[in-house]
Parts: sequence; structure tokens; C-alpha cells
Amino acid sequence: MKVGTDRIRQIVLSLRNFSRLDESEFKAVDLHEGIDNTLLILQHRLKAKPESAAIQVVKDYGALPLVDCYPGQLNQVFMNILVNAIDVLEDSAKKQTSVGRSVQPDTIWISTQVKADNLVRITIADNGSGMPEAVRSRIFDPFFTTKSIGKGTGLGLSISYQIVNEKHNGVMKYDSTIGEGTKFVIEIPIRQPKPIAS
Repeated sequence: MKVGTDRIRQIVLSLRNFSRLDESEFKAVDLHEGIDNTLLILQHRLKAKPESAAIQVVKDYGALPLVDCYPGQLNQVFMNILVNAIDVLEDSAKKQTSVGRSVQPDTIWISTQVKADNLVRITIADNGSGMPEAVRSRIFDPFFTTKSIGKGTGLGLSISYQIVNEKHNGVMKYDSTIGEGTKFVIEIPIRQPKPIAS
């Protein structure tokens, strides 16, 4: 009971920290805390299931300063990218044999680093099936989705793109190769040049 209670308390705290609903203005925050809270919320999706092995998460965090941002909005970006990666890896696992999975276990890599003088880079990559060109050319389009009806709205990456590019004066880009996986790269200023519109 104590272990269960501690886990519930941890999840509730992570949900509160993830949403940051009390913060309508941008402030300097620890991005690693936001990523870790997002991973904790998604922990149940990363665990092994009867039809698929656990998804490994490999973190390579650099020494980041506190970063000016809307923390709740950036956490939503991390959530959207990670959920998509998990969905793809789960779909890939259904098509793989257990031997194939043991040779190349399902993995998500998350790395952070400081770039140039006033820029941080967050990279989230997976070793899923990758995207064909027809999908790559439309992934930031509103309402475009490859997921089945009821599973996706097609708004996650479109909203994420707006949050990074418009709300944080940043850049969101991706690279995807069929059969090898997909990588998203987010770059935002450490210090915003001027107050950003909410």
C-alpha cells in the first residue's frame, strides 16, 4: 500500500508539474525536469506488454542552463513527440518477431545540449519504421494523421510546431528514414529576445 501511495503521489506531482497551469507567463525553467515529468506520465506506455517488449529510453542530458519558456506548452511538445514515437514503436513491434526485437530493441533516445551562444537543442529519436515521403511532407499540417479513427487528431505536431516556432522563437525540424526511425530536433533560445505573446 505504501509503494502504491508513493507512486500515486509521484504521478499527481508530475501531472501538476507537467501542466504548469498556474504559469501563464514565460519563465526560466529546467527543461530536464519537464522531460522527466513527461516520461513519468508515459511510464505505463513504456513498460513491457504481452504483445511487445518494454521500450528503452536512453537519456543523454547536457549541462543546460535554465531556459526562458512557457513550461506547460513545451511539456506538451515533448508529450506529443514521445507519444508518436511510442505509437510507432508499438506498431512496429506487432510486425516484428521476438528475435528481431532482441537484435534491435525498441528505443527512444533523448539528448540535450547548448548550441551557439543563446540556443538549446533537444533531440528525440526512435528506431521505429520511419516515415515515407508522402507522410514526411505533411506531418506539420493541421488534422493530418496516419493513426486510425479515434486514436489521433492530427493536431499534435501542428500545435507543437506553432509552440516552438511562434511562441518560443525557435525551430522544430525532423529527419526520418524508412526502416531506421525518426528524429525530431527542437532548438529554442535560452533567453528570449523580448516578451513573447501568450
